[in-house]
Amino acid sequence: MYFIDTHAHLYAQEFDTDRQQMVKRALDAKVKKILLPNIDSQNIEGVKQLMADFPQNCFGIMGLHPCSVEENFEKELAIIKTELYVNIKLYKAIGEIGIDLYWDKSKQEIQQKAFLEQCKWALELNLPIAIHTRNATYETIKYLKTLPTQPGGVFHCFSGSLEEAQEIIKLGYALGIGGVVTYKNSTLPQILKHIDLKHLILETDAPYLPPVPYRGKRNESSYIPYIAEKLMDVYNVSLQTIAQQTTENAENIFKV
Repeated sequence: MYFIDTHAHLYAQEFDTDRQQMVKRALDAKVKKILLPNIDSQNIEGVKQLMADFPQNCFGIMGLHPCSVEENFEKELAIIKTELYVNIKLYKAIGEIGIDLYWDKSKQEIQQKAFLEQCKWALELNLPIAIHTRNATYETIKYLKTLPTQPGGVFHCFSGSLEEAQEIIKLGYALGIGGVVTYKNSTLPQILKHIDLKHLILETDAPYLPPVPYRGKRNESSYIPYIAEKLMDVYNVSLQTIAQQTTENAENIFKV
């Protein structure tokens, strides 16, 4: 029995003092595989270093985060595209990409361009996508429907409605479930009661969104079992069942 953390930014500066030990803590907690979604060109080397240090455990995902989409986004995309296409064997997906209207709605048009461009790469390279969407699930689904076919992948950090979850699944995407499911005010547990476990994968989004009992502290991949334990309660199944199904789901999507 082991787990996969399908979304963790372990290259972030929050881990500069204990990165190696933190990965080892994850391995000790039976989190045997960790997927590392890129943010922008500044993070590429950090992603690659972790893959080099832990080749059996850390796997890269390459893309431009919507919150990093600025006026110069075409230049950023060119750097990321070169890295992706030159080192294609290193990467398991394209991400994290998507639409974020929480901070700045004025960038929706350029975010849309960057998102659809990277979706095009995913179709060309036959890779799944890791989607970030905040205050923009409807828009993200609408843009995906303009594609000739769906690359598949995951809606990372899903926290939408049951209707949105069903629409996402219908399009062929998994739901990434993280620490939010453990929060007292979260509606996710009730929504997930209507969603088959075969549509879920586990993630931390480390160093962000830690599960209870670490809320307010730095998140890390070794906390995946806390998320899995909450899902045990939701689905009324064993920890082994949660681990087995979510790991299988993640391996099928990302080929890790």
